[in-house]
Amino acid sequence: MKEWSKKYNTPIIYLEVLGTRMIVVNRRKEAEDLFESPTRAKVYADRPYFPVVPLMDCEYNVSIMPYGEGWRQHRKICQNYFNRHAAQEYEPVQTAKIQQLLRGLLEKPEEFEKHNKMFSVSLTMAMMFGYDVKSLDDPCISAADRALTIGARVNGPGGSIINVIPAFRYIPKWFPGAPSWKQIDEVRKLTAEMKRIPMEFVKASFDNGTVTPSLVTNFYERKYTIGASIEEEEIIKNVAYTVYGAASDTTISSTGTFFYAMVANPDVQRKAHHEIDQVIGSKRLPTLADRDSLPYIEAIYREVMRLNQPIPFSVPHCLSEDDHYQGYFIHKGTLVFPNLWAMAHDEEVYPEPFAFKPERFFDQEGSLNTNDRVLAYGFGRRACVGKHVASSTMWLLIASVLACYEIVQAKDENGNDIEIDHGFEEEGLLSHKRKFDCSFVVRSIAAQKLIDETN
Repeated sequence: MKEWSKKYNTPIIYLEVLGTRMIVVNRRKEAEDLFESPTRAKVYADRPYFPVVPLMDCEYNVSIMPYGEGWRQHRKICQNYFNRHAAQEYEPVQTAKIQQLLRGLLEKPEEFEKHNKMFSVSLTMAMMFGYDVKSLDDPCISAADRALTIGARVNGPGGSIINVIPAFRYIPKWFPGAPSWKQIDEVRKLTAEMKRIPMEFVKASFDNGTVTPSLVTNFYERKYTIGASIEEEEIIKNVAYTVYGAASDTTISSTGTFFYAMVANPDVQRKAHHEIDQVIGSKRLPTLADRDSLPYIEAIYREVMRLNQPIPFSVPHCLSEDDHYQGYFIHKGTLVFPNLWAMAHDEEVYPEPFAFKPERFFDQEGSLNTNDRVLAYGFGRRACVGKHVASSTMWLLIASVLACYEIVQAKDENGNDIEIDHGFEEEGLLSHKRKFDCSFVVRSIAAQKLIDETN
């Protein structure tokens, strides 16, 4: 799509596929005009309707809810619990899970991909339900992973004829060639398990007096004390399920990009190590209170999020009414995709866009510049509601890992460096780093002591 923009000299590309009108926006200015201007933000805030979603019992997902009163109620809850101030309350659980990651990298550094996934899924389950994931074989994790994988396939392009011809949902399941029903039924059953297990855990924790602070348990404590409506209870649960499904995969993607960027750019690591040593020293791990004092770590965070967006093509917006823009007539119902990857690799904004250069976020005086927007979090009223929590999570992970480790190329049995695979790949909507080898070397005896003291 970016190449088409160059070929036709326009940042907006129009396509029509099987009667579905689609627009791809490849530049940030136009995206902000369409999704965030006071006169258009509401018009571009809807989501397309996918008939297969209710069949899979996935209507709980806030990110794909249609724009309307129900979505606004969910959005309000999200803003209350995930705003910049509220995000600070999650630091204790973020710190605990990052320390668990640090120990895992020390004990079995070759399994860094497993530690990465364990960190991501255990963090979101702890934040949402107070649920302590002990293993990636946890039945809730297994159910959620499979439900999300199959669901993305069924709901993706060409995944189910039902999304193209909704009337096909009425074809009996036993009829030869009936569309997607086996996969749809499996997703519905897995989704039920993904919902049941953490909620039964929450109930048991109240019965046993072992409640751990989290979004859901905090809500029930308030409900049991001062009361709450059934509608609010359902919204809280929907938000918790959505955050687990969305945040865990995107965090895995971003953390994988960070590990890769560090092993591929040792000079960046050296600068980061120097800043941490000068500002914090070696007697403690970084905290979020240090964020303003570590500008180079902040620049690394911004560059990690720029280099590869977990969902590079974003979730499509949908027009709720006709619009005119720059001489174009855009029909109601048109799908509009913000091409985040193209925006983050715009040569006019980011020279050498495929190079990893945190320095691009500093001005001539050596201070962080004002380009602090993380495009991966999206635009307008459908921007990521958990961006403050996501930002603090990624920053704290980056700072903590760099405080303790040097990430270097792995070596083969002959002691030679194993070549790094520099590629990324997409699976459904998600983009992530292709598998690669690296090693985590503890930086010093003091760093080893810091890791040991997290137990």
